[in-house]
Amino acid sequence: MEVDGDAEIQQAVRFALFHVLQAGARAECRAIAAKGLTGPGYDGHSFWDTETFVLPVLTCTAPLAAAQPLRWRHATLPAALNRAQQLGLKGAAFPWRTLNGDECSAYWPAGTAAFHVNADIADAVVRYMHATGDMTFEREVGLELLVQTARLWRSLGHHDHQGRFHLDGVTGPDEYSAISDDNVYTNLMAQQNLRAAADAAERHPDLALDFGVDDEETAEWRDAAERMNLPYNEVLGVHEQSNGFTGHQLWDFAGTRTDQYPLMLHFPYFDIYRKQVIKQADLVMAMYLRGDAFTADEKARNFAYYEPLTVRDSSLSACVQAVMAAEVGQLRLAYDYLGEAAMMDLSDLESNTRDGLHIASLAGAWIALVAGFGGLRHCDGSVGFAPKLPEQLGRLAFTVQVLQRRLRVEITGPEATYELVDGDTLDIEHYGETVTLKQGAVVTRQVPQIPEAPPVGQPAGRHPAHRGWTPGRHESGAAET
Repeated sequence: MEVDGDAEIQQAVRFALFHVLQAGARAECRAIAAKGLTGPGYDGHSFWDTETFVLPVLTCTAPLAAAQPLRWRHATLPAALNRAQQLGLKGAAFPWRTLNGDECSAYWPAGTAAFHVNADIADAVVRYMHATGDMTFEREVGLELLVQTARLWRSLGHHDHQGRFHLDGVTGPDEYSAISDDNVYTNLMAQQNLRAAADAAERHPDLALDFGVDDEETAEWRDAAERMNLPYNEVLGVHEQSNGFTGHQLWDFAGTRTDQYPLMLHFPYFDIYRKQVIKQADLVMAMYLRGDAFTADEKARNFAYYEPLTVRDSSLSACVQAVMAAEVGQLRLAYDYLGEAAMMDLSDLESNTRDGLHIASLAGAWIALVAGFGGLRHCDGSVGFAPKLPEQLGRLAFTVQVLQRRLRVEITGPEATYELVDGDTLDIEHYGETVTLKQGAVVTRQVPQIPEAPPVGQPAGRHPAHRGWTPGRHESGAAET
């Protein structure tokens, strides 16, 4: 990873990659803890951080390392199946917090109802398969993970009188909004899970039969996916984070002191749950991981609506906001969020690095650069890029692995170059244009000029630290509400 124009970010991302690789490269069918190998925080427990933040980095840089934690998840399936039975559900209910596959968190809304961890694991399986084409892994691990997670969604959800499929009483990534109906992130990720399970079962009918999967069950999965309900506010022109969310009372941001963050340590959860205040990217994260479900205009409107509500009381948020800020044309804001993700531990931004590093935020520094400014996206087995750089960075270069091939990407202001370092011919997309790469040849494409979108606000006092420009070029007051 080479970053020209910001020596601090360059050093920080190298520091980040060292710790991510240290935690994951020799996992050997073990979990990757939320603090990696660096400290006692969370008592060594693993969460959804592994599949959603760490594994995307490993999948693109050290694919075999990405397979190992998924093999560990597969080894814990008996505990997940048992957990589902305890909750009166079918399939597997993977734990919110675990050491060995058993749930280590007490029964509470932000944990027990966070079923999206199932879809996050399925997403990691799908991403790994798209990136590697490892059919042995799919037969030994992937298929059963997809089947048992899909069964949970069909058991948890229901069809209404109009045929729409709902997932009620769940908690999405935003832990300040618990026990919600039709959380869009959860619904979209479950939709992908259901479709992926049906597709995998059709690719391996012999194994699917061993797991008791028949045509009727896969048809039910596809039907639930097709009819998945996604709440949308027609008046505001935005997706609801969950059903009714935009009708909740706004949190009193102006009346909240800086020393009262994080809110969870100073206010009752009951009060937080009833208000429009977001701990970490939720609907915005859905737009990143399921960008195919939104139009460009919807992404811009959704980002503008949810940005002033997101207080980032979680280290998982800044990198996701960086990715989507870049996509909607907020390059300066994206650059600020990159800095927050990358410097989370080196600058001890949350005053708790003594407990260990934030492994997801470290991985997030890579994500902010590669998925944000590199515009990397995986979709249906293809890989595409929509590169763009903030004016503070003169060059970004990185290497990713795709289907046993190494691809080198270099971005300057006006153009991007793609080089297939090794492997057979590979088709990629550059801003929707198919580009065929052959080993050793360098292909250059122009980067379109994207006008800077009007600034959007953050909650009072919660804007990220500005990087790389003088106040006269970026008025801090315009970034607050």
